[in-house]
Formats: sequence, C-alpha cells, structure tokens
Amino acid sequence: MSFALSRVLAPARSKLPSVAISYSLSTRLHSTGPGPYSPIQTKLASVKGSKNGNRFKEFDLEDRVYAITGGARGLGLAMAEALLEAGAKVYCLDRLESPDPEFMAAKEHGEREFGGLLEYRRLDVRNDAEVNNVFSEIAGNNQRLDGLIAAAGINHLQSALEHSQTALNEVMQINYNGVFNSATAAARQMFNYQQKGSILLIASMSGLIANKAMTSPVYNSSKAAVIQLARSLAMEWGRHGIRVNSLCPGHIVTPMVEQVFQQNPAARAVWEAENMLGRLATPEEFRGAALFTLSDASSFMTGSTMLIDGGHTAW
Repeated sequence: MSFALSRVLAPARSKLPSVAISYSLSTRLHSTGPGPYSPIQTKLASVKGSKNGNRFKEFDLEDRVYAITGGARGLGLAMAEALLEAGAKVYCLDRLESPDPEFMAAKEHGEREFGGLLEYRRLDVRNDAEVNNVFSEIAGNNQRLDGLIAAAGINHLQSALEHSQTALNEVMQINYNGVFNSATAAARQMFNYQQKGSILLIASMSGLIANKAMTSPVYNSSKAAVIQLARSLAMEWGRHGIRVNSLCPGHIVTPMVEQVFQQNPAARAVWEAENMLGRLATPEEFRGAALFTLSDASSFMTGSTMLIDGGHTAW
C-alpha cells in the first residue's frame, strides 16, 4: 500500500525517495498526539526488526491485570481464558461459592501453557462496598489494574403485567447496578494507580431489539441501560486514558440460556431460524472480541457498541 501511495504522489522525475514519502504519510495519517507516533506505533517500533517474535504486539497483555465479573463460568470464563492466554493476570469474580469445574481446568491449562495467572474471588456485584474492597485488594496486590469485563448478569422470563417487583429489582440490581458498581470500582483503582486501560460492559442484542420467543421486558431494558452507561462513562473517562465500550452478543448457549429452553423449549428453534447463520453461538466465539477490546489493538475505540449476533439484527 505504501509503495502504491508513493508512486501516486511522487512523479517519475521526482528525486525524493519513495521510502521517505511513505514514512511521512504513515506518520501524518496515524499520529494522534503532539509527537509523531501514536502509542501503538511507538510500541510496534520497539519490536521492529524481529523476524518471528512479537507478532501482533498490540494484542500482548503480559504483566497486565484484569478483573472479570461473572467469570466463574460461561461467557465470562471464556473471555478470561483469552486474556490469560495473552499473558495477563486475570481475576474472575462471581457470587458462586466456588467456580465451575471448567474454571480449574482453564486455570491449570492457561498457567502451564501461557504463563498468565487466573484467580477466583467470590463477589456480589450488588454490594457496592464489597465490590470496591475487592477491586482495591486486587489493584493493591499488583500495584495496577488495567481493565475490566463486566459480564455478571441474570435473566427473568415474565410478561410485564405479571412481572413482580422482587424480580424486577433483582434483575436491575445485578444487570445494571452491578455493572455500574463494577465499572466505577475498576476506574477508581485505575485513577488511583494512574493506569490507563479499557473497560468492556457486556450488554446484549436484547438491549437493541425485543427478542422473539423470549418475554423479558426488564432484562431487555437493563441491557439497553448498559449500552447507554458505556457511552456515558466513555465520555467521562476518555481524556484520562480509560476507554469504555459495550458488547452486544446474540444468543449464546450458556447456563442462563439453557434455563430459557427449560421454560420454553420452542425458543431454540425460533432463535436459530431468526439467525442468518442458522445456529446459536458458543462462549468461545467471543474470545477475540474480549482480547481486541481489552488490548491496545482497540486503542482508538471508546463509547462504541460492538454487535456480534450472527446477523440476527441485520435482516
């Protein structure tokens, strides 16, 4: 690409080397600050000349520290594995007394093969004081916190006219209040240690549409609130180097979704039919999104909503 650009901009009679023109264009197109390089260019320049090592350096999370709520199983654990494999130290936080057996398998495999670290802490995201204490402990033990994936959430299937206040409060307290508590606790420690980084809030395509074969008005509303929260926090913290984005997955086969199928067995066929790929997702298919948004690969992305739904909302 740089060769083609240099040919277009430098006539044949020009004595300017094409390499110099290419360098100048690259600097001008990608510079984001007062200096000639963006943070990513500076990082990549430091590894230039390596033939095989340090490829895709912007995805390298070595020495970084992340927390993931809802990380005991399912989507949260799958995302934790991705960060672990990129070299990070990852703390999975969940209200379960002990994590799913898959957690221990992931911990053993990841630490042995990739050198990261996977830890578990019990946490109820509804308890603001507890959340702040746990995040303070994590950051204090490592003298840094580089980011968060807020994936803790629950669903409740019930029509609006029959929806109990108890269920309404529980869904909102976990899906919205819990995400707010987690994001602010993480940012508080990032500010405290002057650590730039990234926060990813797990919303849902249900925050953008009303799902066929799933009557869940409060759940859908809670996820819409998460999308807007990400935009608002991105606005507040962007100038301080903290990026905030939301992820809207489509239907994923997780323990929570299996509960939906138990109450409404016909839902699976409907969801598959409404999907352009004709199938449901697995948690592992969101590993790349987690690594992208938490790493320097997404350094110019904030306040965005990433929709990964198999084409469900693109009809």
